[in-house]
Amino acid sequence: MGTDEVIEAVVVGDVMLDSWLHGSAKRLAQEAPVPVMSLEATEDAPGGAANTAANLVALGARVRLVGIVGDDACGEELVRVLRLAGVGIDLLTVPGRRTAHKRRLVTSGQLTARYDEEDHGVLPEWAERELLARLARCVAGADVVVACDYGGGVFTPAVRRALAGVPLLVVDAHAVAPWRECAPTAVLPNYEEVVRLLGGVAGEIDRPSYLMTHSERVLELTGAAIVVTTLDGEGTLLHRSGRPPYRTYARRAPQHMATGAGDTYTAAFALWLAGGATPEEAAEAGQAAAGVVVRRPGTAVCTRHELLRALRRHEGTVHPAERLARLLDEHRRRGERVVFTNGCFDLLHRGHVTYLEQAGRLGDVLVVAVNSDASVTRLKGPGRPVNPCEDRMSVLAALYDVDYVTEFDEDTPERLLRMIRPELYVKGGDYTAEMLAEAPLVRSLGGEVHVLGYLPDRSTTAIIGRMRSLP
Repeated sequence: MGTDEVIEAVVVGDVMLDSWLHGSAKRLAQEAPVPVMSLEATEDAPGGAANTAANLVALGARVRLVGIVGDDACGEELVRVLRLAGVGIDLLTVPGRRTAHKRRLVTSGQLTARYDEEDHGVLPEWAERELLARLARCVAGADVVVACDYGGGVFTPAVRRALAGVPLLVVDAHAVAPWRECAPTAVLPNYEEVVRLLGGVAGEIDRPSYLMTHSERVLELTGAAIVVTTLDGEGTLLHRSGRPPYRTYARRAPQHMATGAGDTYTAAFALWLAGGATPEEAAEAGQAAAGVVVRRPGTAVCTRHELLRALRRHEGTVHPAERLARLLDEHRRRGERVVFTNGCFDLLHRGHVTYLEQAGRLGDVLVVAVNSDASVTRLKGPGRPVNPCEDRMSVLAALYDVDYVTEFDEDTPERLLRMIRPELYVKGGDYTAEMLAEAPLVRSLGGEVHVLGYLPDRSTTAIIGRMRSLP
């Protein structure tokens, strides 16, 4: 999916405000043996369908959000944070109705309590009519419609019927059976909901194997062309007719870090489908995006740049130069800026990590070229390298800011520079641009040269020297 494509997305559903109340607890209350929390900070973020919309914007889509809020302070705050996120708002205010609000108390980084305010009352007839009118205006011309149904009252039978026939309809619902008549493109139920549809008992079943044996039945019961069953911290299982189920795998994360990860998955999955990806590719995009946000506290979003970087890691980081050059051509077609640096990286230390972090922020794709063992020996002398090239590349590939790693055997990276043609050539240490023999070549290829700051007394040679001086 190219970066020059702007997908028009409509999100409709149950919106809410997520509030994270941070503080400390140093004593117990006199009234009962419960901790007294001193509130120090509050973070508000879009939740539910609003979080899905915010993630779609962060991933590069143009978004309209249709839903219901109350005429209360919570609704006003939700509108404020949505505007800050760049979401196009088409929220209907219903007097007397409460905006859904989830508050989480966090003490010293530990989630200690959550309390919710919700309104599941039936929508007034006038509100349903107005919601249908707004939905009709927004859906016309949309590339994808995402329905987020968490039982908050937005999806009356009439609202669901209004979405029947939408060319690309992705439904994230706690209960998917009511959506069958809409014949959605894709539904994203959780495992327990699918087991209920099949008439099973969740606690008695091995999840993936059970679902794999009932794939066609799951598709029939949901009425969807694609079913993506979420397996909580175990990933997802994608079903579509005539193909074996496709599995994605999640990195384990604490449960309290997974807040909103399902919304992020839905946003990336829907956007990739709308951009022409296969369902399997969309599932991998969703999984990768969810993996980004579960590393962060609170309700978070995944940006397009972060998702593309996560997907590259899934495909692999270490490549020979010829394959790397082809991969980078594809990045350039998407408008991404390539940053190139090189070095021995024999003993990875703070100086290396700092300058690679800085280099990664200068562009979209960071390539690190590593001197081969023979090259290091020629440059540094006998006894070097300490670590073989395979190990050095593996360690670099594990750094978050490094996108690709490759090896070169020459004393300078000129051959690689001609192949890769980076937009930016970066070096760290006590260099100047004039001291770099490669600088004229980089400029002749249309690139720039940038020298980053130097951390004194942070070098492999110095570290080895200190080690050898030890008794």
